[in-house]
Amino acid sequence: MKQLWRIEPAGPDAVLIRFGEQIHTDLVPMIRAATRQLQQALQDDIRELVPSYTTLMLCYNPRKNDFPTIQNKIQQQLASMDICESETGTLIEIPVWYHPDVGPDLQRVADYHQISIDDVIHRHTAPLYHVFAIGFAPGFAYMGNVSSQLATPRLTTPRTQVAAGSVAIAEQQTAVYPISSPGGWNILGRTAMKMFDRQNPRLCPVRPGDSVKFIAVSKDDFLLAGGQLE
Repeated sequence: MKQLWRIEPAGPDAVLIRFGEQIHTDLVPMIRAATRQLQQALQDDIRELVPSYTTLMLCYNPRKNDFPTIQNKIQQQLASMDICESETGTLIEIPVWYHPDVGPDLQRVADYHQISIDDVIHRHTAPLYHVFAIGFAPGFAYMGNVSSQLATPRLTTPRTQVAAGSVAIAEQQTAVYPISSPGGWNILGRTAMKMFDRQNPRLCPVRPGDSVKFIAVSKDDFLLAGGQLE
């Protein structure tokens, strides 16, 4: 296939495979396919694969390969890469209770766009989001793209504590805080779905390349599913 990537050194034991310069959903299946291909073909050579918005970082064993060698192996594998429909990943629905009691920035976002809270909820639940990367904290999935009619800057002063399950936006990204942690994103609501579970073999219910749909639910449904108010 036509070469659509660039391989760059990223330290003594890592390379960065760059598929583009700008975030675009078209890159999602390509990066997912590359991750799968390299994991299967080079499992004895690599230590870790870290997909992101426009890149795939590959960490390798420098005792087995130097940069030119691993670069050549990657080139050979990506040249025969097959990007199929399955690379669009799995559709995951995340139920969210949108309310000021658990979404303290709902009114702020509404005021910023001069719309109602109901409009904020509608604009957040309307799109299908793509999971671009997992990072910041275990299970913290960076998703996009948030509509330009809802995109809102981060808080000027981050909170020292954000509850696990908090659903938030920052610019054109959206995410769910998997654990209680500091954070500066605009919190719109909360989900009872665990985004990081040590008892689950997958640890996180979503992976890069998956699609996510947020579904508005009532407080009763949120609590019935195990949602926590504190």
